[in-house]
Amino acid sequence: MENRKRNDKPKATDRKKSFTNDKGKSKFADKKKSFSKSSEQSDFSENKKGYSSRSGEGSKLPFKRKPLTKTDPNKPVIKTPKRVDDGTMRLNRYIANAGVCSRREADTLILSGAVAVNGVVVTELGSRVNEDDKVTVGNESIKHEQKVYILMNKPKNFITSVSDPQGRKTVMQLVGKMKHRVYPVGRLDRDTTGVLMFTNDGDLTKKLTHPRYGIKKIYQVTTDKNVPQIHLNQIAEGIELEDGWIKADAVNYVGKGDDRREIGIEIHSGKNRIVRRIFEHLGYVVVKLDRVYFAGLTKKDLSRGQWRYLSEDEVNFLKMLPK
Repeated sequence: MENRKRNDKPKATDRKKSFTNDKGKSKFADKKKSFSKSSEQSDFSENKKGYSSRSGEGSKLPFKRKPLTKTDPNKPVIKTPKRVDDGTMRLNRYIANAGVCSRREADTLILSGAVAVNGVVVTELGSRVNEDDKVTVGNESIKHEQKVYILMNKPKNFITSVSDPQGRKTVMQLVGKMKHRVYPVGRLDRDTTGVLMFTNDGDLTKKLTHPRYGIKKIYQVTTDKNVPQIHLNQIAEGIELEDGWIKADAVNYVGKGDDRREIGIEIHSGKNRIVRRIFEHLGYVVVKLDRVYFAGLTKKDLSRGQWRYLSEDEVNFLKMLPK
Protein backbone atom coordinates (compact mmCIF):
# COMPACT_ATOMS: atom_id res chain seq x y z
CA MET A 1 0.00 0.00 0.00
CA GLU A 2 2.85 2.39 0.78
CA ASN A 3 4.50 1.71 -2.61
CA ARG A 4 1.23 2.36 -4.36
CA LYS A 5 0.85 5.73 -2.61
CA ARG A 6 4.35 6.77 -3.63
CA ASN A 7 3.63 6.06 -7.33
CA ASP A 8 0.32 7.89 -7.36
CA LYS A 9 0.52 11.11 -9.37
CA PRO A 10 -0.58 14.36 -7.71
CA LYS A 11 -3.96 15.64 -8.71
CA ALA A 12 -4.32 18.64 -11.02
CA THR A 13 -5.78 20.71 -8.21
CA ASP A 14 -2.74 19.94 -6.07
CA ARG A 15 -0.35 21.00 -8.87
CA LYS A 16 -2.24 24.23 -9.27
CA LYS A 17 -1.96 24.97 -5.60
CA SER A 18 1.80 24.39 -5.66
CA PHE A 19 2.28 27.16 -8.26
CA THR A 20 0.08 29.75 -6.59
CA ASN A 21 0.43 31.75 -3.43
CA ASP A 22 -2.02 32.28 -0.65
CA LYS A 23 -3.91 34.94 -2.65
CA GLY A 24 -4.41 32.61 -5.62
CA LYS A 25 -2.00 34.45 -7.95
CA SER A 26 0.89 32.90 -9.82
CA LYS A 27 4.19 32.85 -7.95
CA PHE A 28 5.99 33.89 -11.19
CA ALA A 29 3.88 37.01 -11.76
CA ASP A 30 6.06 39.16 -9.50
CA LYS A 31 9.25 37.76 -11.01
CA LYS A 32 8.02 38.46 -14.56
CA LYS A 33 7.25 42.00 -13.56
CA SER A 34 10.67 42.43 -12.02
CA PHE A 35 12.35 41.08 -15.17
CA SER A 36 10.56 43.56 -17.45
CA LYS A 37 11.34 46.38 -15.07
CA SER A 38 15.01 45.54 -14.96
CA SER A 39 15.19 45.33 -18.76
CA GLU A 40 13.63 48.78 -19.09
CA GLN A 41 16.22 50.19 -16.66
CA SER A 42 19.23 48.51 -18.27
CA ASP A 43 22.61 50.09 -17.52
CA PHE A 44 23.18 50.55 -21.29
CA SER A 45 19.89 52.31 -22.05
CA GLU A 46 20.14 55.92 -23.17
CA ASN A 47 17.81 57.12 -20.39
CA LYS A 48 19.84 55.94 -17.40
CA LYS A 49 23.59 56.56 -17.25
CA GLY A 50 24.11 58.21 -20.61
CA TYR A 51 25.42 55.04 -22.20
CA SER A 52 24.18 53.83 -25.55
CA SER A 53 24.19 50.38 -27.07
CA ARG A 54 24.73 51.98 -30.46
CA SER A 55 28.19 52.87 -31.74
CA GLY A 56 27.16 55.80 -33.90
CA GLU A 57 28.04 59.44 -33.58
CA GLY A 58 27.47 60.87 -30.12
CA SER A 59 27.48 57.50 -28.34
CA LYS A 60 29.13 57.34 -24.92
CA LEU A 61 30.65 53.96 -24.38
CA PRO A 62 31.86 52.91 -20.90
CA PHE A 63 35.22 51.97 -22.43
CA LYS A 64 37.77 53.52 -24.75
CA ARG A 65 37.51 52.28 -28.32
CA LYS A 66 40.74 50.92 -29.75
CA PRO A 67 41.99 52.18 -33.14
CA LEU A 68 41.68 49.88 -36.13
CA THR A 69 45.39 50.12 -36.93
CA LYS A 70 48.22 50.16 -34.46
CA THR A 71 50.70 53.00 -34.85
CA ASP A 72 53.91 53.41 -32.98
CA PRO A 73 54.24 57.09 -31.93
CA ASN A 74 57.97 56.59 -31.37
CA LYS A 75 58.58 55.30 -34.90
CA PRO A 76 60.25 57.96 -37.05
CA VAL A 77 58.39 59.08 -40.17
CA ILE A 78 60.51 58.67 -43.29
CA LYS A 79 59.74 61.21 -46.01
CA THR A 80 60.82 60.56 -49.57
CA PRO A 81 62.97 63.49 -50.68
CA LYS A 82 61.81 65.35 -53.77
CA ARG A 83 63.88 64.77 -56.87
CA VAL A 84 66.03 67.73 -57.83
CA ASP A 85 65.18 69.02 -61.31
CA ASP A 86 68.34 68.35 -63.30
CA GLY A 87 66.85 69.13 -66.71
CA THR A 88 66.20 65.49 -67.63
CA MET A 89 62.90 63.75 -68.31
CA ARG A 90 61.65 60.20 -68.33
CA LEU A 91 62.24 58.40 -71.61
CA ASN A 92 58.57 57.48 -72.09
CA ARG A 93 57.59 61.13 -71.67
CA TYR A 94 60.23 62.17 -74.19
CA ILE A 95 58.77 59.74 -76.74
CA ALA A 96 55.20 60.90 -76.02
CA ASN A 97 56.23 64.56 -76.33
CA ALA A 98 57.68 63.77 -79.74
CA GLY A 99 54.18 62.77 -80.84
CA VAL A 100 55.06 59.11 -81.41
CA CYS A 101 52.51 57.60 -79.01
CA SER A 102 51.22 57.80 -75.43
CA ARG A 103 53.43 57.16 -72.38
CA ARG A 104 51.98 53.71 -71.79
CA GLU A 105 52.59 52.73 -75.39
CA ALA A 106 56.11 54.16 -75.08
CA ASP A 107 56.74 51.83 -72.12
CA THR A 108 55.81 48.89 -74.33
CA LEU A 109 58.26 50.07 -77.00
CA ILE A 110 61.02 50.41 -74.40
CA LEU A 111 60.46 46.93 -72.99
CA SER A 112 60.46 45.45 -76.50
CA GLY A 113 63.94 46.86 -77.19
CA ALA A 114 62.78 49.21 -79.96
CA VAL A 115 64.20 52.35 -78.29
CA ALA A 116 67.83 53.42 -78.26
CA VAL A 117 69.50 56.41 -76.61
CA ASN A 118 72.76 57.63 -78.16
CA GLY A 119 73.07 54.31 -80.01
CA VAL A 120 72.52 52.12 -76.92
CA VAL A 121 69.30 50.10 -76.62
CA VAL A 122 67.41 50.94 -73.42
CA THR A 123 64.94 48.44 -71.98
CA GLU A 124 64.67 49.74 -68.42
CA LEU A 125 61.52 51.67 -67.50
CA GLY A 126 62.12 54.93 -65.70
CA SER A 127 65.28 55.77 -67.66
CA ARG A 128 65.89 59.49 -68.04
CA VAL A 129 67.30 61.47 -70.96
CA ASN A 130 68.39 65.00 -71.78
CA GLU A 131 66.86 67.05 -74.56
CA ASP A 132 70.22 66.87 -76.37
CA ASP A 133 70.31 63.04 -76.34
CA LYS A 134 69.73 61.25 -79.63
CA VAL A 135 66.70 59.00 -79.24
CA THR A 136 65.62 56.53 -81.91
CA VAL A 137 62.46 54.43 -82.08
CA GLY A 138 62.67 51.56 -84.54
CA ASN A 139 65.83 53.04 -86.14
CA GLU A 140 63.99 56.32 -86.75
CA SER A 141 65.33 59.38 -84.96
CA ILE A 142 62.83 61.45 -82.96
CA LYS A 143 63.09 64.83 -81.35
CA HIS A 144 61.44 66.37 -78.33
CA GLU A 145 58.94 68.98 -79.52
CA GLN A 146 57.21 71.88 -77.92
CA LYS A 147 53.55 71.09 -77.26
CA VAL A 148 51.07 72.72 -79.63
CA TYR A 149 47.27 72.82 -79.21
CA ILE A 150 44.98 74.05 -81.99
CA LEU A 151 41.20 74.34 -82.34
CA MET A 152 39.52 74.42 -85.77
CA ASN A 153 35.98 74.86 -87.07
CA LYS A 154 36.16 72.14 -89.72
CA PRO A 155 34.35 72.83 -93.00
CA LYS A 156 32.63 70.29 -95.24
CA ASN A 157 34.44 68.24 -97.94
CA PHE A 158 37.70 67.91 -95.96
CA ILE A 159 38.83 64.57 -94.60
CA THR A 160 40.36 64.27 -91.12
CA SER A 161 43.74 62.86 -92.07
CA VAL A 162 47.35 63.98 -92.25
CA SER A 163 47.56 62.88 -95.89
CA ASP A 164 45.35 61.13 -98.44
CA PRO A 165 46.63 58.76 -101.17
CA GLN A 166 43.56 59.58 -103.29
CA GLY A 167 44.47 63.25 -103.40
CA ARG A 168 41.40 64.52 -101.55
CA LYS A 169 41.52 67.71 -99.50
CA THR A 170 42.63 67.22 -95.87
CA VAL A 171 42.32 69.37 -92.76
CA MET A 172 46.12 69.66 -92.68
CA GLN A 173 45.91 71.87 -95.76
CA LEU A 174 43.83 74.32 -93.72
CA VAL A 175 46.41 74.36 -90.91
CA GLY A 176 49.27 74.94 -93.36
CA LYS A 177 52.98 74.62 -92.67
CA MET A 178 53.95 74.82 -89.02
CA LYS A 179 57.21 74.76 -87.11
CA HIS A 180 55.99 71.84 -85.00
CA ARG A 181 54.24 68.77 -86.34
CA VAL A 182 50.60 68.37 -85.29
CA TYR A 183 47.86 65.88 -86.12
CA PRO A 184 44.05 65.83 -85.66
CA VAL A 185 42.60 64.44 -82.43
CA GLY A 186 39.98 61.86 -83.37
CA ARG A 187 38.04 61.93 -86.62
CA LEU A 188 35.18 63.76 -88.28
CA ASP A 189 33.98 62.29 -91.56
CA ARG A 190 34.23 64.25 -94.78
CA ASP A 191 30.72 65.74 -94.65
CA THR A 192 30.73 66.52 -90.91
CA THR A 193 31.62 70.03 -89.76
CA GLY A 194 32.47 71.62 -86.42
CA VAL A 195 34.91 71.42 -83.53
CA LEU A 196 38.18 69.64 -84.34
CA MET A 197 41.36 69.75 -82.27
CA PHE A 198 45.01 69.31 -83.33
CA THR A 199 48.03 68.63 -81.13
CA ASN A 200 51.33 66.77 -80.85
CA ASP A 201 50.63 65.72 -77.23
CA GLY A 202 50.35 61.93 -77.33
CA ASP A 203 49.13 61.55 -73.73
CA LEU A 204 46.35 64.09 -74.14
CA THR A 205 45.32 62.59 -77.47
CA LYS A 206 44.91 59.20 -75.84
CA LYS A 207 42.73 60.65 -73.09
CA LEU A 208 40.52 62.60 -75.49
CA THR A 209 39.92 59.73 -77.90
CA HIS A 210 39.68 56.58 -75.76
CA PRO A 211 36.01 55.71 -75.01
CA ARG A 212 36.71 54.72 -71.39
CA TYR A 213 37.37 58.37 -70.48
CA GLY A 214 33.85 59.32 -71.62
CA ILE A 215 34.77 62.65 -73.22
CA LYS A 216 31.62 64.68 -73.83
CA LYS A 217 30.70 65.43 -77.46
CA ILE A 218 27.57 67.23 -78.70
CA TYR A 219 26.32 67.19 -82.29
CA GLN A 220 23.57 69.13 -84.03
CA VAL A 221 21.80 66.87 -86.54
CA THR A 222 19.55 67.92 -89.41
CA THR A 223 17.46 65.09 -90.89
CA ASP A 224 15.44 64.83 -94.10
CA LYS A 225 12.10 64.60 -92.23
CA ASN A 226 10.57 65.22 -88.83
CA VAL A 227 11.70 62.97 -85.98
CA PRO A 228 8.91 62.01 -83.52
CA GLN A 229 9.46 61.91 -79.79
CA ILE A 230 9.15 58.14 -79.74
CA HIS A 231 12.33 57.84 -81.83
CA LEU A 232 14.19 60.24 -79.53
CA ASN A 233 13.17 58.06 -76.59
CA GLN A 234 14.42 55.03 -78.49
CA ILE A 235 17.82 56.68 -79.09
CA ALA A 236 18.07 57.61 -75.41
CA GLU A 237 17.20 54.07 -74.27
CA GLY A 238 19.56 52.46 -76.78
CA ILE A 239 19.42 50.64 -80.11
CA GLU A 240 21.20 47.62 -81.54
CA LEU A 241 23.50 48.36 -84.50
CA GLU A 242 25.52 45.91 -86.54
CA ASP A 243 28.58 46.47 -84.32
CA GLY A 244 26.81 46.42 -80.97
CA TRP A 245 24.52 48.26 -78.57
CA ILE A 246 24.64 52.06 -78.50
CA LYS A 247 22.74 54.74 -76.60
CA ALA A 248 22.94 58.52 -76.40
CA ASP A 249 23.83 60.29 -73.16
CA ALA A 250 21.18 62.91 -74.00
CA VAL A 251 19.02 63.75 -77.02
CA ASN A 252 16.39 66.42 -77.66
CA TYR A 253 15.04 68.91 -80.17
CA VAL A 254 17.14 72.02 -80.79
CA GLY A 255 15.82 75.20 -79.23
CA LYS A 256 12.08 75.21 -78.56
CA GLY A 257 11.54 72.20 -80.80
CA ASP A 258 9.67 74.11 -83.52
CA ASP A 259 11.66 72.31 -86.23
CA ARG A 260 11.59 68.60 -85.48
CA ARG A 261 14.27 67.92 -88.07
CA GLU A 262 16.84 69.70 -85.85
CA ILE A 263 18.12 67.35 -83.15
CA GLY A 264 20.82 67.82 -80.52
CA ILE A 265 22.55 64.64 -79.37
CA GLU A 266 25.22 64.12 -76.70
CA ILE A 267 27.31 60.99 -77.01
CA HIS A 268 30.76 59.79 -75.91
CA SER A 269 31.21 56.83 -78.24
CA GLY A 270 34.13 57.01 -80.67
CA LYS A 271 32.74 54.52 -83.19
CA ASN A 272 33.02 55.43 -86.85
CA ARG A 273 30.09 57.52 -88.20
CA ILE A 274 28.11 56.62 -85.08
CA VAL A 275 25.66 59.55 -85.13
CA ARG A 276 24.82 59.10 -88.81
CA ARG A 277 24.36 55.35 -88.34
CA ILE A 278 21.99 55.86 -85.39
CA PHE A 279 19.59 57.97 -87.46
CA GLU A 280 20.00 55.85 -90.60
CA HIS A 281 19.02 52.81 -88.51
CA LEU A 282 15.70 54.53 -87.75
CA GLY A 283 15.08 55.41 -91.41
CA TYR A 284 16.40 58.97 -91.63
CA VAL A 285 18.93 60.61 -93.93
CA VAL A 286 21.31 63.00 -92.15
CA VAL A 287 21.37 66.12 -94.30
CA LYS A 288 23.75 68.05 -92.03
CA LEU A 289 25.92 67.07 -89.07
CA ASP A 290 27.82 69.65 -87.02
CA ARG A 291 29.88 68.99 -83.87
CA VAL A 292 29.29 71.98 -81.61
CA TYR A 293 31.07 70.77 -78.44
CA PHE A 294 34.11 68.60 -77.75
CA ALA A 295 35.73 68.12 -74.30
CA GLY A 296 34.68 71.58 -73.13
CA LEU A 297 35.68 73.31 -76.38
CA THR A 298 33.28 75.13 -78.73
CA LYS A 299 33.65 76.79 -82.13
CA LYS A 300 32.67 80.23 -80.79
CA ASP A 301 34.08 83.13 -82.87
CA LEU A 302 35.52 80.71 -85.44
CA SER A 303 34.22 80.76 -89.02
CA ARG A 304 34.29 77.62 -91.15
CA GLY A 305 37.87 76.65 -91.96
CA GLN A 306 39.42 78.99 -89.39
CA TRP A 307 41.60 77.87 -86.49
CA ARG A 308 43.32 79.28 -83.42
CA TYR A 309 45.74 78.22 -80.67
CA LEU A 310 44.19 77.14 -77.41
CA SER A 311 44.69 79.44 -74.45
CA GLU A 312 46.70 78.33 -71.43
CA ASP A 313 43.51 78.01 -69.38
CA GLU A 314 41.94 75.77 -72.03
CA VAL A 315 45.01 73.52 -72.13
CA ASN A 316 45.09 73.25 -68.35
CA PHE A 317 41.39 72.37 -68.34
CA LEU A 318 41.94 69.54 -70.82
CA LYS A 319 44.85 68.16 -68.81
CA MET A 320 42.74 68.21 -65.64
CA LEU A 321 39.98 66.07 -67.15
CA PRO A 322 39.44 62.79 -65.21
CA LYS A 323 41.80 59.98 -66.14
